[in-house]
Amino acid sequence: MTTKLLRRLALAAAFAAGLVAAAQAAGPLSYDLKPMRIAPDTYVFEGSTKHFTRANGGNILNSGFIVTADGVIVIQTGPSRRYGEEMRAAIRKVTDKPIRKVFVSNLHPDYWLGSQAFADVPVAALPGTIAGIQEEGSGIADNMYRLVGDWMRGTEVTVPTEPVYGSTVKFGDHRLRLIPLAGHTAADLMILDETTGVLFAGGVVFCNRTPTTPHASIADWLKELDAVDALDIRLLLPNHGNIRPDKACVAQTRDWLTWLDGTLRHAMESGMDMAEALELPIPERFAVLDVLHEEYRRSVAHLWPKIERESLPKVN
Repeated sequence: MTTKLLRRLALAAAFAAGLVAAAQAAGPLSYDLKPMRIAPDTYVFEGSTKHFTRANGGNILNSGFIVTADGVIVIQTGPSRRYGEEMRAAIRKVTDKPIRKVFVSNLHPDYWLGSQAFADVPVAALPGTIAGIQEEGSGIADNMYRLVGDWMRGTEVTVPTEPVYGSTVKFGDHRLRLIPLAGHTAADLMILDETTGVLFAGGVVFCNRTPTTPHASIADWLKELDAVDALDIRLLLPNHGNIRPDKACVAQTRDWLTWLDGTLRHAMESGMDMAEALELPIPERFAVLDVLHEEYRRSVAHLWPKIERESLPKVN
């Protein structure tokens, strides 16, 4: 064996040892979930307002739970099995009451991919969400593996087990109004705790975070916002963005969606192509929205083909 080869092997061994040492120093992956009390018996795990990344492990949501006299109600289970397991452990530090039910608001990955950690509990969702996860769940999970890597280790598609509809249900001393809507996705579940006035708005309202549109119908989404405006609430908890004691972010979400839809339709009518629409300027008032330009470009890709189809002349 030559001296040069020995040197190369020694360098390779040192590099490998360095990688192992760095991984050991970094420690195991953890979402470091800390429950924040926002109302009586009501807690939230605040997530990032960024995109899914390997830095945040897909934790871009505000999941939550309610501690009732009859047990714990969980709302959203997070983006991975690891998240769901850490969520259960964090809940256990707040209360030793059993988890009675889990609610999932729509088919987007951060709402339900942690449900595997709640296999012993009824996981409830609207029929449209259940159907969407059955149809698209494997592809959604595969995409999350690509986006956040090892955070997803061991995560498998777990379809909600219990269909729910519009009703008011009582758990201990809390009355939860289940509100079925459609617009942000084909099936959006909002939950209003009539006992505390907290609205778990799911993906219907975004607050200081640019709305996402992969399954959206803008016209229907605007009707969803009308439904939120009609509710008497004390605290609005969006799945993405800041928690608010008012409905300011309902107006903010409406403003963005109205501008986005109107701008793309005007661009189409003006003869622009999608490449030109991608470069259109965004009004300064939207600068407060996180990941603004990235989500605008994604929305153009999502919405332009539908607007284009709608603009084609009808032939009998």
